[in-house]
Amino acid sequence: MINAPVPSATELRHPVGVFDGGVGSFDLVRRIRARYPQQDVIHLADRASFPYGAKTEKELLESVVRATRGLVEMGAESVVLASNAPSVTVLDGLRARAQVPVLGVKPPIAAALDALPPTALLAVAGAGVMIGSPALRAHIDAEAGGRANRVVPVVADELIALVEDGSFLRDGAVDGQVRAFLERLRVRFPALGGITLSSTHLPWLADAFVAAAPELAFFDPADDVVAAFEPLARAGGGRLLSVATASDAHPLAEYRAIVSHLGLDLDPVLVALPD
Repeated sequence: MINAPVPSATELRHPVGVFDGGVGSFDLVRRIRARYPQQDVIHLADRASFPYGAKTEKELLESVVRATRGLVEMGAESVVLASNAPSVTVLDGLRARAQVPVLGVKPPIAAALDALPPTALLAVAGAGVMIGSPALRAHIDAEAGGRANRVVPVVADELIALVEDGSFLRDGAVDGQVRAFLERLRVRFPALGGITLSSTHLPWLADAFVAAAPELAFFDPADDVVAAFEPLARAGGGRLLSVATASDAHPLAEYRAIVSHLGLDLDPVLVALPD
């Protein structure tokens, strides 16, 4: 926990709002702050709408619009939707209703294919609502072009759940499940060469992925977002305001416990979002 007083939104200068349904997006917050150390950031864990990956596209759009409006009311001058499923499926709809620039997190198809041998397959691992969507197929076709036959979407809901319910925090709790997931992929796709970790939850399991399959290449979609944020970066005081919504199913105490267990430098404040 931080020792300094938690800053209020009014103390921030030109902040960016970064959000998803939980702690997954905090890795992107850390990377933005490392690249742009003077940038003020509001990190929102939208636990009232958690988990995003279980929602329909209509529900996703309403959730991310509400979260974005709340961040803008807190002073955010730009927003990063740090969740793959809504970024792929409803980002255009969000941008049409947002008052500030909005960046999303999408599978880095072209860059990953460029990095792999020409005969290797690329798996896009993510939430089922994204993996089965026409929007993902359109994204793959646009990014891969004539190489689209080398891209295979795979549902990773069971691994995402390990992060969502906090079980990944227990020593050794995820290793076997990650290994079994990868073994099934190898059977289905013998030419597999790499995987995009296309859920903000999955990078929290990166060590387990690498340990189970060191021969595979793993790609984090957050890399592109950090670079794309450069034109929107504004000098402030390098402050971080952590806020969270809550519900009966996912109270603030639950999120605080996860934050504490991870040793994150956060002291989340409860907020309510506009309807």
